[in-house]
Amino acid sequence: MDLNKLVARAKAILLSPKSEWPVIAGEPATVADLYKGYIIPLAAIPAIFGFLQMSVIGVSVPFAGTIRIGVGAGLTSMVVGYALALIMVYVMALIVDALAPTFSAQKSNIQALKVVAYAYTASWVAGIAAIIPGLGFLISLAGAVYGIYLLYLGLPHTMKCPPEKAAGYTAVSIIIAIVLGFVTAALVGGIAGVGGMMSGAGYRSSSDDVQFDKDSPLGKMEQWGKAMEAASKQLEAAQKSGDQGAQEEALKAVFGAAMSGGAQVESLAPDRLKAFVPDELAGLSRSSIAAERNGALGLQVSQANATYSDDSGREVRLEITDAGSAKGLLGLAGWAGVEGEKQADGRYEKTFRDDGRLIHEEWDSNDSRGQYTVVVGDRFTVKVEGTAGSVRELRAAAEELDLDGLAELRTEGVKN
Repeated sequence: MDLNKLVARAKAILLSPKSEWPVIAGEPATVADLYKGYIIPLAAIPAIFGFLQMSVIGVSVPFAGTIRIGVGAGLTSMVVGYALALIMVYVMALIVDALAPTFSAQKSNIQALKVVAYAYTASWVAGIAAIIPGLGFLISLAGAVYGIYLLYLGLPHTMKCPPEKAAGYTAVSIIIAIVLGFVTAALVGGIAGVGGMMSGAGYRSSSDDVQFDKDSPLGKMEQWGKAMEAASKQLEAAQKSGDQGAQEEALKAVFGAAMSGGAQVESLAPDRLKAFVPDELAGLSRSSIAAERNGALGLQVSQANATYSDDSGREVRLEITDAGSAKGLLGLAGWAGVEGEKQADGRYEKTFRDDGRLIHEEWDSNDSRGQYTVVVGDRFTVKVEGTAGSVRELRAAAEELDLDGLAELRTEGVKN
């Protein structure tokens, strides 16, 4: 990566976009070039500064003081958010490319990735403002608005759409980007909810260098980094070969390394998960059940949901998720997770480890409602939520399930 070139390009696209877009459109480029030389370093900015804000500096809340999330949860949010941001750029490029004929533009996956990546520049750079109290949100919002303007200016040059159709092309693309943004935020929040604080890492040294213990948190991160490096080299080789199919598979490998820690994972079939959903739970009869498996870009996640209720109106919901291709992210939460707890106004949240499993509890005594989540085998999450006498009842309900049997399936469908 040429840092000087990166800074010059970011400065040019932000300060003189009208003259820079024709230059960008005419440059030869590959997916690997754009990711390694621009997207990967710039997309890290909001992830890193968001972590500093949430876990180091803290967020000032009126009448509540400064609130910080645990370092482990913050690191998990950072890694998950970063990985999903890299994926979202490519997904957006696919969408922009697919929309091209609708707006009399020319299809080109490379040009689509160019226009999306460089239009995101404003938002990525504005991510630095996350650490500025009070003004961070406004600056981030300004960055997002300016990114829309950059996309509008860039589409006629990169995708060759008629200038009079650029506004409509931009509007449809932005609507889809907003939806993707909400999905990304939901995924980050859902996974980070079972995070904790970073524990100490053991290490061992040799005469040549320092190596982390492979079972320590930093050792796991080191292995993750090596998997990402290997996948990136595979992508670079595929780009040089000119084989489009090989390039697509190599890009999937990059996303797989980011999400799963270097392994290809086929999540369990829906019927396999349904087998762990009992007919009765917490003394209630099952009133509904559903299971599905979803995937994109070679990444898969399976989920089974069930609702249990009685005539008095009491209801408990069960959710079993096979993180599949994202199991590496759950593993990271496990490697980094230790105990953390907060209480306020009759509500409390607690994250801790018990018998080697990461557990997250939430309870609201005001309406006798809570949630109990346990990570099983660094791959599956089991969540029980609803009304109860205490969170202990929700935990007891989760323990009615065959958690050990579920943990035994942690390597099923995994291909290194």
